[in-house]
Amino acid sequence: MSDPLPLTAPRALTGRDPRLDFFRGLALVMIFINHVPGTVFEHFTNRNFGFTDAAEGFVLMSGAAAGLAYSNGMRQSPRWPTVSRLWNRAWLLYLVHLMTAMCAIAIVAAAALWWDAAPMLTRNNFQTLTRTPLEFLIGITTLGHQLGYVNILPMYMALLLATPLFLQVALWRPMALVVLSVLIWWGAAQFRVNLPNFPTPGGWFFNPFSWQIIFCIGLLIGVASKQGKRFVPVRWWLVALTAGFLVLSLVWIRVPIAGKVLGRMMGQLRDAGFPFYIVGFDKTFVSLPRLLHILALAYVLSVPAIVRRISASRIVQPVVLMGKNALPVFALGTILSILLQAVKQVAERSIVEDSLLLAGGLAVQMGFAWAKTQLGAKRRQT
Repeated sequence: MSDPLPLTAPRALTGRDPRLDFFRGLALVMIFINHVPGTVFEHFTNRNFGFTDAAEGFVLMSGAAAGLAYSNGMRQSPRWPTVSRLWNRAWLLYLVHLMTAMCAIAIVAAAALWWDAAPMLTRNNFQTLTRTPLEFLIGITTLGHQLGYVNILPMYMALLLATPLFLQVALWRPMALVVLSVLIWWGAAQFRVNLPNFPTPGGWFFNPFSWQIIFCIGLLIGVASKQGKRFVPVRWWLVALTAGFLVLSLVWIRVPIAGKVLGRMMGQLRDAGFPFYIVGFDKTFVSLPRLLHILALAYVLSVPAIVRRISASRIVQPVVLMGKNALPVFALGTILSILLQAVKQVAERSIVEDSLLLAGGLAVQMGFAWAKTQLGAKRRQT
């Protein structure tokens, strides 16, 4: 079997893997659609066909991208230049997060002030803005208060800060990182460990202590890929097992009777004493069904050679360009999604109008990704 996981290659990678960019771009498309709730199109994103949504895929691919980009640097001495690059990237994520959060606040404030869209101030963690505005500003700046739809970058930033340690362990003993990551995931869920919110109670929606397990597996995929290896070899029994799990999750989600029966079985397991992170679907702590689903999906997509051909085809290049410019496109898509939420708040839209809004938002993101790629190419030529 010659074709590897979506993020690996049969020989050491010296350039970009088009599959990584394609699937990251596809995840950005689905995130954008899901972040404009209330349209018919959100019923066709991947969260409607399994236990996970685009966030898990995006974090897995981000880990793989980090493994590809930084693993060679961590093999050499001194390692500080690579560590510095990673932490500079984390700092950039912090700045981008603040920018998108402030844009979201401005859009919601403007909608409430001029469009009679005050209900937007009662959702997605905006309530604190009107109740305790000074604490709200402190929370936004310190990452203790994260707005709905604008809350994944802090988790990614935290993971990048820890990536030098993860890479050192991965390069020393890959399975040691698997064990360490599983222990951290288990401990976070078992003892409800999370970073705290402020000023409201609770913890981060994307708990970095839990989500690191998806990131670390992606990191190991990227490290192996850089060496021309697969982290998980192709075995037909494993292909059949993972494909069967994906079919089970599809039936669970799409067939009401099956979902009811299987849900009752999970409830019985909870009553028998199984912990929530084993028999539940909690997103904050990355419960086991969600974790297994994203890993099974990645593995199954790694097998067909057609996946590479599709990713390299001209017809999907707009999506690939989005994946190549994932961070700025994500930031732009987040701002556009909040703007479209405001539009939908003040005016009922038909399916035709929803289609035009979403298509327009995606066209802006694709055009932005194309322009950024062209400018980057011109800079490299000068």
